[in-house]
Amino acid sequence: MERRTIGAAALEVGAVGLGCMPMSWAYTTSQQDGEASLRTVHTALDRGMTLLDTADMYGPFTNELLLGRVLRRRRADAFVSTKCGLLVGEQHIVANGRPGYVRRACDASLRRLQTDVIDLYQLHRADPEVPIEETWGAMAELVAAGKVRALGLCAVGARARRRGSGASPYEETIRQLERVQQVFPVSCVQAELSVWSPEALSALLPWCEARGIGFLAAMPLGSGFLTGTLTPGSGFEPDDARARHPRFTAEMMAANQPIVAGLRRVARRHGDATPAQVALAWLLAQGPHVVPVPGTKKERWAAQNAEAARLELTAEDLAEIAGLPPARGSWD
Repeated sequence: MERRTIGAAALEVGAVGLGCMPMSWAYTTSQQDGEASLRTVHTALDRGMTLLDTADMYGPFTNELLLGRVLRRRRADAFVSTKCGLLVGEQHIVANGRPGYVRRACDASLRRLQTDVIDLYQLHRADPEVPIEETWGAMAELVAAGKVRALGLCAVGARARRRGSGASPYEETIRQLERVQQVFPVSCVQAELSVWSPEALSALLPWCEARGIGFLAAMPLGSGFLTGTLTPGSGFEPDDARARHPRFTAEMMAANQPIVAGLRRVARRHGDATPAQVALAWLLAQGPHVVPVPGTKKERWAAQNAEAARLELTAEDLAEIAGLPPARGSWD
């Protein structure tokens, strides 16, 4: 598989990563299977998807424990990315950026992951009660201590959505990045980016590219929609995050089918390619610093996603994708 470099730390990863969250958190919990997930992680590593992306809050904690079972035997094959900064309660999630907490969280993640060092340690969310420089400074200390190799900022869910607010997408994220850059180099930013959520293209992605900062594209398959395997109106389990997402109502899924149809047209020009592979290849075409991180808990999809790195889209393909209608949601 093609290799890519993550930011100033010059850490090498496969062109496509593996998002491990669905194995333990947020999606169709009735289908979560630890042994099947372990096989999926092994398949991903075998196919060159070296970047394994997790967080201490997924589960909470169980996702890191699952990956630890793989890393115990295959640490040399993997690039380990995890996150801190969010605490999960019974009915709520809160940010915690206190330096003492960050240090304890890192040590706990190292134990669960069964490793001596985390390749990429990301701040999941900034704590509004703690200056981000203090949180980032504690994370930088972890690099100096040899517990972490590089630092990243996770901006998933951070873009401005209110119409007429005057705020550019990810405006606040860029301000945070500029502040923490003064403390310690940012090696990577993780944010949502896909054919149906391209907001990061306008400012955040160019900001990263101009500074040699890697970009992890979260939710690159639109939480499954861009795979073309979801049927409008089929519904989701109550604890599935998509059951409350504005784009996953039956009405909006039907309205956004032209996007999937466009990906299918492009896929047909490439033999047995799938809409999902086209969506991932589109991301890879956005620049050599972009690494899509599709989430899955099934071997079949991990193997298919890995093959997207071999798909080279033509200028005609990219023009057709650029001409697809923007995605709609219930806020539209």
